Amino acid sequence: MTETFYDVMRRQGITRRSFLKFCSLTAAALGLGPAFAPKIAHAMETKPRIPVLWLHGLECTCCSESFIRSAHPLVKDVILSMISLDYDDTIMAAAGDQAEAIIDEVVEKYKGNYILAVEGNPPLNEDGMFCIIGGKPFVEQLKYAASNAKAIISWGSCASWGCVQAARPNPTRATPVHKVPGLPDKPIIKVPGCPPISEVMTAVITYILTFEKFPELDRQGRPKMFYSQRIHDKCYRRPHFDAGQFVEKFDDEGARKGYCLYKVGCKGPTTYNACSTVRWNGGLSFPIQAGHPCIGCSEDGFWDKGSFYDRLTDIKGFGIEENADEIGGTAATIVGATAAAHAAVSAVKRAREKGGES
Repeated sequence: MTETFYDVMRRQGITRRSFLKFCSLTAAALGLGPAFAPKIAHAMETKPRIPVLWLHGLECTCCSESFIRSAHPLVKDVILSMISLDYDDTIMAAAGDQAEAIIDEVVEKYKGNYILAVEGNPPLNEDGMFCIIGGKPFVEQLKYAASNAKAIISWGSCASWGCVQAARPNPTRATPVHKVPGLPDKPIIKVPGCPPISEVMTAVITYILTFEKFPELDRQGRPKMFYSQRIHDKCYRRPHFDAGQFVEKFDDEGARKGYCLYKVGCKGPTTYNACSTVRWNGGLSFPIQAGHPCIGCSEDGFWDKGSFYDRLTDIKGFGIEENADEIGGTAATIVGATAAAHAAVSAVKRAREKGGES
C-alpha cells in the first residue's frame, strides 16, 4: 500500500505541530481561507501519495528548474511526501533500461490513478524522429504513458502552446500536448509560462491531492485560481498607467521613477498569470518589478507576435475609452493648463500688490 503524506512526514521525524503548520501554509499558498487547513490535514493523513510520471520532450528544462525552487510548499515536501515521483529523467538516479522500466510498472500497476506530467512537446515531423527517448520517438512514449493516466498536466508554454519550438516556420512540427493526434482522451490541465511560477506548479498538485478533483479551469484549460486575472490588473505600476506616466525608453527619467512599461512593450494588459501577485523567488519579485516589460510568455503563440519590445496598440485605460497616448496627452494638457492658470493668477496678484504700493 502506498504511504500517505502524513506517514512519510512522521517517518522523517516531523512533529504534529509542524505538520499542521505546513497545512496552514499550503492553504495560504492556494489562496484558501484558514478553514481549509483542517481539510488539507485530513487529506494528507488519509490519502495515499499520487504516483506521477514526469516526461520531457522538446524543452529547455526551465519548468523543472522553476519547480525545484518552490518555497510554499517546499519542493522537497512535494517530491518526497505529497507525490510519488516515480519517473523524471532529469532528477532521478536511475538511467537507461532501469529507468524506462519504471514507466511500464506505473502504467500497469496504477491504472487510472497516476498523474502524467509533461514538460515540453513532441515533434511530429519525420515520424517524431527529432526527439528520441529510450530509443523511441517521444510522441510514442507520451501516448503510452497517457493511456492509463488519471489526468495530464502540461507544464509550461512548451507543453501548453508549443512555445519557441512551434514558432514559425516550425520545421519539426513541434505540437502542444492537447493537439497530438491519437492522444488518449484524458483531462488536461495547462499550467503555461516560460517557465510557470514554482508555487503555482506545486499548488496545482496540492489541490488535486487535497480535494481529489481538478481545479476549476478557464476556457483554455488553465486553473482559474492563477490565470483568471491579467498581470496588468494587479501590477504595482498600474497607477502610473492610469495617470499617463510611461517609460518612453529604457533608463530614461520615467524608468528611474518606476513608471509604467507599456510603451516599451509590456504585455501585461493581455497576459493572464499570477506574476504580479504570487511573484517569483518566494514572492520576492517579478520581471516588471525588476524593470523589464512582461513578454506575455504564458499566452499562446507569444513567440510569433513580433518583438517583445513592440508596444501593444489601442489598449484602453481603466473605466475610460482613451488609449495610453490619449491618457498621457490629457494628463499633460491638464498639467500644462493648471500651470498656466497658476502663473496667470500669480501675475494678477503681483500686479495688484504693485498697484497698492504706488
